[in-house]
Amino acid sequence: MYQKAYGIIETLAPLHVGATAGEESGNLNLIFRDQFTQTGIIPGSSIRGRLRSEMRRNQGEAEANKWYGHEADTEQSNSTTESLVKLEYASIVWLPVFCPGQPIVWVSSPRLLKRYRRIAGSFIPSLETATIPSLYTASKNLRALSIDGEHKLFFNFGFLTIESTDNLSPWFPSGEELPAVIVADDEIAMIHDMALYRQTRVALDKTEKKAKDKAFFNTEALPEETILAFPIALKEDKEGKKWQPFDNNHSDEIYLGGLESIGFGHCILTFKEV
Repeated sequence: MYQKAYGIIETLAPLHVGATAGEESGNLNLIFRDQFTQTGIIPGSSIRGRLRSEMRRNQGEAEANKWYGHEADTEQSNSTTESLVKLEYASIVWLPVFCPGQPIVWVSSPRLLKRYRRIAGSFIPSLETATIPSLYTASKNLRALSIDGEHKLFFNFGFLTIESTDNLSPWFPSGEELPAVIVADDEIAMIHDMALYRQTRVALDKTEKKAKDKAFFNTEALPEETILAFPIALKEDKEGKKWQPFDNNHSDEIYLGGLESIGFGHCILTFKEV
């Protein structure tokens, strides 16, 4: 039987996990997205690969193979082994969005919160019994503009009418309630695309300060202070030893995804109930 656990990722810099330059038509570097909400995700393979690399460096190849499985050897059948650690993809719990006058509001939707409750609810009593907040519910510390008796929150593309306020702290992994609002599942994709960090980059000629031919490309990334969660399933090894991804620490700063050379991917990764 597997022991349940989960992980929380908080981005400290823009995070790009997706296509690299040239893999998308028009040199547009898109991040991976959930097929239903169209919000950014981090595949479990990306998290697993980074953790394997960290364990290989700190604890050795044999320890990494034991916990994450032995990779296939060239032209040898039955060379792989099952991993003792199962990692699913990380989905957004809260997405920071610029709003005039705030300046940041964290946004989520019922589908994203339902997945977070499934992942962490069995470990957090207040979350397991919590009801998904109604649409357009805001945290009590959100400053919305009062217009004609209604409280409105302005985004770059328009405004949203706040219908109620509630204590949303159980839905934040840290327990700290940030200025936040709940929107519909069919609205989160549009708000998500508005919030993404986007940058146009160019490769310069090595001998002259000019762009190479066809060297322009665009990239997108999740903004810093995005909060994501993912489930983990664990088995002890034959000696009863527990998984220790960070040398007895349950939280550490790591880099995930691509474009690390330009400062992308810096995150805090925290494991719960490991």
